[in-house]
Order: sequence, then C-alpha cells, then structure tokens
Amino acid sequence: MIKVLIVEDDPMVAELNRRYLEKLEGFAPAAIVHTADEALQYLKNQVVDLVLLDIFMPGMNGLELLSAIRRQQYGVDIILVTAAKDTRSVQTALRQGAVDYLIKPFEFKRFQTALHAFRQRMNLIRNQEQFCQTQLDEQVFSQHTRLNKTELPKGLDQNTLKHVWSCIAAAKDSFTAKEMAQQVGISQVSIRKYLKYLESQELLQVHINYQAVGRPITIYRCTDPNTIPDFIE
Repeated sequence: MIKVLIVEDDPMVAELNRRYLEKLEGFAPAAIVHTADEALQYLKNQVVDLVLLDIFMPGMNGLELLSAIRRQQYGVDIILVTAAKDTRSVQTALRQGAVDYLIKPFEFKRFQTALHAFRQRMNLIRNQEQFCQTQLDEQVFSQHTRLNKTELPKGLDQNTLKHVWSCIAAAKDSFTAKEMAQQVGISQVSIRKYLKYLESQELLQVHINYQAVGRPITIYRCTDPNTIPDFIE
C-alpha cells in the first residue's frame, strides 16, 4: 500500500484529495496536515511514500517545504497540487525533484493519471536491480506519454476496445482469453489483440499457469478496475 501525506491548508481541498485517493486501488491517505511545520514534524516520525503538496500556505510555503524535505533527505516523492502556475514555481518544483505538477482546478482523471504513473514507476524501480537506457526511456521517463497515448495499433477499433475494457473492468476475478471472448462476443483471435494492447498499456496483469498436462494457460487480471483509460471518452 502506498502511503500518502496530504499537505493542504484548505480543508475542503484536502478532503477532496483524500476522497480522490481512496478511489484509487493501492493508495491510502496517511494523514492530512495544514502547514509546512506539521508536515516536517510528521515526516520526522512517520514513513510515507508520497506527499501531495500545495504551494500557497501560511508561514513556510510549499516550495520552501519541498526544499526542506530535500535538505533533510527524507525518502519521499512529491507531487505538487496547487493553483500556482507561474514559470518560476513550476521550474523550482521540477528542480527540487517533484515527480508531477497538478494545477488546480483539475479533473479526477488527471489526478488518477499522476498517481498511477507514480505507482508504476515506484514498483518498477523497487523490482529492478539495474536499468539499460531503453528501459529508462520507455518505462520511467516516458511514463506520462505512455499513459496518455490514444492512437491505437492497426486492426483495433476504439468502440470495440471500450466494450472490451468495460467487460474486463466488470470482471470480479481473473479470466482467460476464451472466457473474455465469449463475454465480449468476438473471436479468440480478435480478443487476444485487444488483450495484448491493454497489457502493453499496463492495464492488465498476465500470468502463465503451467499445468501438469497440456498447454500452459494464460491468465489475465485487471490491474485496477477503477482506472479510466484515455480511450474512454
């Protein structure tokens, strides 16, 4: 579970961020604090994975807090969630290592994309001992580009893809290509193309079940049924 500290002086915005977090599988709000001093005190005593950080706060602002977090070397990542959209704020946040920057007001879909990108990047880094350049380019630094890619491979139909995804998201358990083909109403050859695409977008987890007798069976499971992919409009 990814623990998230919300640092926001507006109680209504803080509550909205908390509700957004609770909609996402794998995330849990660790606490809500309203000032930079409270945030530093919390980080001193508790371990979290991610901080959702506002800039405009009384006393020490969010950028100053971000700098303090880096000076004290807390092992935590930062996503700015703020109304500040001036060049200096954005540049300062990026230079201090913010992994994303959300400008208020924003839609849940953008929030979801940011958090899912963070989760995928974090899991990748935790499970990888070393990288080659191609892996870094494709799996780390191009994360948002990959998540937001809407152009479909040749042979895939967007309406059919939407239908396939709705059936997958509604599935309560893992499934095979044959089972999903029957559910969707298309051939196994066709469904495998859609499943392969969804796997490439990290929307599906794939497991090979090796049986004592017969061919191995490919098992699919939805990564997060609450995800709203970009091809859903």
